[in-house]
Order: sequence, then C-alpha cells, then structure tokens
Amino acid sequence: MILFLIGLISGIISGMGIGGGAILIPALVLFVNPGQHTAQSVNLLFFIPTAVIALIIHIRNKRVDLKMALPIIISGLGGAILGSRLAFSLAGSSLKKWFGVFLLAMGIYEMFRKGKHKTGKNEQSYSHKHP
Repeated sequence: MILFLIGLISGIISGMGIGGGAILIPALVLFVNPGQHTAQSVNLLFFIPTAVIALIIHIRNKRVDLKMALPIIISGLGGAILGSRLAFSLAGSSLKKWFGVFLLAMGIYEMFRKGKHKTGKNEQSYSHKHP
C-alpha cells in the first residue's frame, strides 16, 4: 500500500511539472529503504511513462515551447550521461548526502528567489500568443 501511495503522490507532482523525483526518492529511501542507487534507478524508470503522459497533456494544451526545449534536451542528454557516471562511481551514502544537499539548495533557492509571483503575468502573455 505504501508503494501505491508513494507512486500516486509522485505521479501527481510529476504531472504538474514539478519533478516527482523530489518526492519519490526520499519517500522510497525513508519508507522502503531500497538503497540510494536503487531508489534513483526506480525514479528514472518511473519518470518515463509519467513524463510521456504529462507531455501529451501539455502539448494538447499548447504549453510546450519547442524552440526553448530543444537546446535544453540536447544539453540535458549530455548532463544525464555525466551525471549517471558520477552517481555510479559514488558510494550510496555519499550519493544520498549529495542528493539531500541538492534538494536543500533548491528549496532555499525557491524560498528566496525574486519575482516568484510573476507567473500569472507570464501565463497571460503566453495565452495571448497561443489562443
């Protein structure tokens, strides 16, 4: 039952475009204890079908800017190769600590970034471009 709930909550977060791994990996490590490498591998497998479904929905709603996405995808593939090699070379305990530092840094960044309430303005200007 716990795996079902973890998957459901992570899927909802992923569908929103927030990144379900921020929920899935810590939840797996805390409640199921599979080891950090296994939790991150499960997250990658989880990501594929949830991302495909979310992408289809976002494309249908005309919320994907392919000109912006293409360079990010290309550089992201290179980053994925480097990151997976790095993760494989680290011990599980070290990987867990670095993942925690990453989540903490992203949380602090989100709390203190300027202009975080400007998304409404961006959404309006975007909707004028794409009815």
